[in-house]
Amino acid sequence: MRKKLYFRYWLSFIILIVLLLVFIFWNINSGSISISLKDIFQILFHKNGDETAYNIVWEIRLPRILAAVILGGALSVSGFLLQTFFGNPIAGPFVLGISSGAKLIVALTMIYLLGKSMVATSGLMILAAFTGSLISMGFVLLISRKVKQMSMLVVSGIMIGYICSAITDFVVTFADDSNIVNLHNWSLGSFSGTSWDNVSVMAVVVFAALFLTFLMSKPISAYQLGEGYAQNMGVNIKAFRIALILLSSILSACVTAFAGPISFVGIAVPHLIKSLMKTSKPLLVIPGCFLGGAVFCLFCDLIARTAFAPTELSISSVTAVFGAPVVIYIMIRRKRMA
Repeated sequence: MRKKLYFRYWLSFIILIVLLLVFIFWNINSGSISISLKDIFQILFHKNGDETAYNIVWEIRLPRILAAVILGGALSVSGFLLQTFFGNPIAGPFVLGISSGAKLIVALTMIYLLGKSMVATSGLMILAAFTGSLISMGFVLLISRKVKQMSMLVVSGIMIGYICSAITDFVVTFADDSNIVNLHNWSLGSFSGTSWDNVSVMAVVVFAALFLTFLMSKPISAYQLGEGYAQNMGVNIKAFRIALILLSSILSACVTAFAGPISFVGIAVPHLIKSLMKTSKPLLVIPGCFLGGAVFCLFCDLIARTAFAPTELSISSVTAVFGAPVVIYIMIRRKRMA
């Protein structure tokens, strides 16, 4: 029995890694200019080839692909942490309004800086998004103390998200600047326009947060069995819950700062990974969620770029199409089990 489980775990990781590599090369190959696999290998591993193709791969497609991998994985892990915190499989950064809160503060910061003819740095955007995430999370936590039903908590989170999105749309609509078009596109969610500097910053922030999350695997595993059990195992519940909030907020804030709000990834992917591996062990689910989120976002970004080319869809529109059915399935399944 144990051998079968280990085989399933290894097989799951192999499947995820193979899919990741397939979608990385597929994304490099696809676009207004198609680049053959031979040319891709030549450009990536020998750093030579056609100059136009070389610039397209290294300056446009590769940073965007790495952003989708890093931010998709971050969003999925953030969703897993929130689901652990609230004990609800449909809790996620987008549904609870955390992404929308981050979007609001980032939009206000960007508009203020544009008005002063100043450029927003990556660090400042992450800080603004983190502040917005914590504010939204604070409202959700206040509501959770008054409302005991998880369904009502989720509805409250959605309402917070709508309020933040409405304020953001109002501010963006009436802002007077030529760069506001880029801000509007960002507010819909997109990996486009990512630079290597952006990739380096998001990689440092996300992987640092992931490392800390991975170190918390044992406390998370104990917490999944109940607060009482976790306390008996020596877990400081108050400190643990604060750590979960901070880590999930940092991960979702980094995503919002660079790509805008992205829907359903944080809910759908952790559930799919648990179903694939047939386990909820954090030691396996955390890296699984990162790989799953990366694959999911690469797949959705590929569709966003190519389905109606040259028109590009917002990434949230595509993730909603594939993520929403998973959420509906989760809700129906919970209803049957109740």
